[in-house]
Amino acid sequence: MSDHDVHDAVEAFLSEADDAYGEYEQGYTDADATLRRLETAIEELRTATEE
Repeated sequence: MSDHDVHDAVEAFLSEADDAYGEYEQGYTDADATLRRLETAIEELRTATEE
């Protein structure tokens, strides 16, 4: 995996995490839904960086 690919994967993760936290803070989602969303984003980041 190139440095560019890792950078893109990290940027995508951070964007998703920011969105998840933001929606939680605004009351749009509950804690369980936010954690599931973050778990998915973490798994996607892991998969992307292992390739």
